[in-house]
Amino acid sequence: MQSYVCTVCAYQYDPEVGDPDSGIEPGTPFENIPDDWVCPVCGATKDQFESE
Repeated sequence: MQSYVCTVCAYQYDPEVGDPDSGIEPGTPFENIPDDWVCPVCGATKDQFESE
């Protein structure tokens, strides 16, 4: 699975880890995250992430 990086704050979304604090289970591909999810560090929207 591919990692994605926030272009605002450089937070890296790792699909193997997910984002449990936001309800995103480990093993969730970035493409399967809901569109209203935001960066847990800076609040950037999903479209502000780029594949790494």
